[in-house]
Amino acid sequence: MNRISTCLWFDGKAEEAMNFYVSLFPGSEIGKTARYSESGAEMSGQKPGSVMMMEAKIADLQIMGLNGGPMFKFTPSMSFTVHCKTATEVDNLWNKISDGGTVRMALNKYPWAEKYGWTTDRFGVNWQITTSERSEKIIPSLLFVDDLFGRGAEALKLYTSLFPNAKINMEANDDKTNSLMYASFTIGGQGFALMEGQGQHGHKFNEAFSIVITCKDQKEIDHYYDTLAKGGAEQPCGWVKDKFGVCWQVVPEEMGKIMDNPAKNQKVMSAMFGMKKLDIAKLKEAANS
Repeated sequence: MNRISTCLWFDGKAEEAMNFYVSLFPGSEIGKTARYSESGAEMSGQKPGSVMMMEAKIADLQIMGLNGGPMFKFTPSMSFTVHCKTATEVDNLWNKISDGGTVRMALNKYPWAEKYGWTTDRFGVNWQITTSERSEKIIPSLLFVDDLFGRGAEALKLYTSLFPNAKINMEANDDKTNSLMYASFTIGGQGFALMEGQGQHGHKFNEAFSIVITCKDQKEIDHYYDTLAKGGAEQPCGWVKDKFGVCWQVVPEEMGKIMDNPAKNQKVMSAMFGMKKLDIAKLKEAANS
């Protein structure tokens, strides 16, 4: 099981978006869904009964949609790259995902692919769709621009040092600009890509697109959270920004079990809202009180 998944922050559109994404890829399915209670809705500003969180398997990617409000918007700093075996598959997927969205790079032939395009879908999520023989269907992709340009190699070193059995699959550097043109790497069983872009682009990482690390115990939570927080910023509820601004959630794999009693969920949520790094013992204490 991959210990890495991705989380998308929506403003009331999580259910619609997740159902749309599942419809795009054969073999995909909706997983666990949690809805806002009366008290949870009051605390979050969402509607009672609306989706709080919805999990899904989309092709080979584990993803979670979260309805958290209007404060965060998706940017091109984080995108999904989809690898398609044929140009026809690219065309079909492109037509569906780009419908109602905004094209960033037109679907065309490029030096790196027979067919490639970059589009924002109607929910604001960025997608790169390309012909490729890569076995992984969908991977999250990070784009380092503006003040982060030239720091891609530093980030790659941090991320691959953080996880056991991590590996760099390929790396292409630009010696003239001392930058990382493209790298693919695997951490926690999940493939990623990292690119750097010259010039001023005006966007950066934020909480709209976060990476979730599922941990087996408190020792793992301490390791991942404390390492990522160095030079970055601790945030509430197990969230943390690393020194590059990339957002992570560090959570225990027991979280579902801890919150499996609806009558005690509010106590667990109240305890969690009072934490930055999650404390499994205190969450269990709240669940059993």
